[in-house]
Amino acid sequence: MRDVVTIGDAMITFDPSQKGPMRYADAFKRKVGGAEMNFAIGCARLGLATGWISRLGNDEFGRYIYNFVRGEGVDVSSVKLEDGYPTSLNFKEIREDGSGRTFYYRENSPTTTLTIESLDEHVIKTSKVLHITGVFPAIDKEKNVELIEHMLKLAKANEVLVSLDPNIRLKLWNRDVAKEALTRFLPYVDILLTGEDEAELLFDTSLPEEVIKECRKYEITALAIKRGDSGAFGYVDGSSLEVPAIQPKKVVDTVGAGDGFDAGFIYGYLQGWSLEKIIRFANTIGSMVVSVEGDNEGLPLLDEVLMQLGEKELVER
Repeated sequence: MRDVVTIGDAMITFDPSQKGPMRYADAFKRKVGGAEMNFAIGCARLGLATGWISRLGNDEFGRYIYNFVRGEGVDVSSVKLEDGYPTSLNFKEIREDGSGRTFYYRENSPTTTLTIESLDEHVIKTSKVLHITGVFPAIDKEKNVELIEHMLKLAKANEVLVSLDPNIRLKLWNRDVAKEALTRFLPYVDILLTGEDEAELLFDTSLPEEVIKECRKYEITALAIKRGDSGAFGYVDGSSLEVPAIQPKKVVDTVGAGDGFDAGFIYGYLQGWSLEKIIRFANTIGSMVVSVEGDNEGLPLLDEVLMQLGEKELVER
């Protein structure tokens, strides 16, 4: 039985060899990125049995991603290479403070070939958690929203927990369309992992007490509001608290920090840890990710997180 399964696109990411506006970058390093794929890798590195559902182009880039993810220990039995669809690309711009922008080239994505009929439902039925984000439905709005909703109904029918990271990319869809689609998912969600801006878009508020009220309407029992270098707010089964961020020595690249936080939260939740431990663990992973350049290079192994925390007994209790 898998601990976690997720669905989503993956891309070849071209990272600039120098910082500053991308128009001045004359060389790039090839890497691999994609929100759901990053999450899957983060979970696998923590030791969770993780599956990834996707489609890649039947090209050199697609084969590279497939082998890379498989090499991380992620189950790729539900990943296929598609003829006639180029593997998605993105180019990153990184500023001196670690912030940046992403430029996507993902038209005619291989994931557009994913349909309800092509879905291996057994993968969902035999997992403990189905994790979704707002990125995959934004790629092909009408079809992917219906596909995700089908997966959510399947998860609920088989007592599979559902976690959602809204991960709203306004370069892919506008605010109104994103809100309408993601609101359709909320009745199926058990765990909501959101940023403050995303909470504001979904609920017209980012105040924790108000967001909790909204979550209760949908019977969402676990919530994290990610606040970057200000830490995170957590809520599980009626208990809530704020946990400060773990400050990295230096912020190099902020991409992937939210995906790492999500993986850490799901790991701790499945272990039955206290809310404070879950958030502290997830915050620590986020701080480790931003200190390394790349979308997933900084996602740590479990032992590395425990060494960072100085709490080896955390997994022995």
